[in-house]
Amino acid sequence: QLVESGGGSVRGGGSLRLSCAASGFTFPRSCMAWFRQIPGQKREAVATIDTDGMATYRDSVKGRFTISKDEDENVLYLQMGMLRPEDTAMYYCAARGGPCSWLGTDYAFRGQGTQVTVS
Repeated sequence: QLVESGGGSVRGGGSLRLSCAASGFTFPRSCMAWFRQIPGQKREAVATIDTDGMATYRDSVKGRFTISKDEDENVLYLQMGMLRPEDTAMYYCAARGGPCSWLGTDYAFRGQGTQVTVS
């Protein structure tokens, strides 16, 4: 199970930190990722973090977002800064037992998501 939180409404340039509480699987041995989706559009990967802690980001968020995890607490984070209106979306966390991937179909999405709105 994945439970996302931390979304909200902010002005452009603002910051938010998303959290994802994970349970029911081996968190330290999973690739974890954040995806986002705008209604009517495909879900897109935002950032991934592998079992060694190596992170990757989509180009549009590089330098503004940071993905991290706390393996003791089984929590995934996404620190978002310098937010832009185009970052507005529902954000989901996802887990994968294999290597990290940028394909949404490679992940199990078990959470309800958390809405981020940037004006």
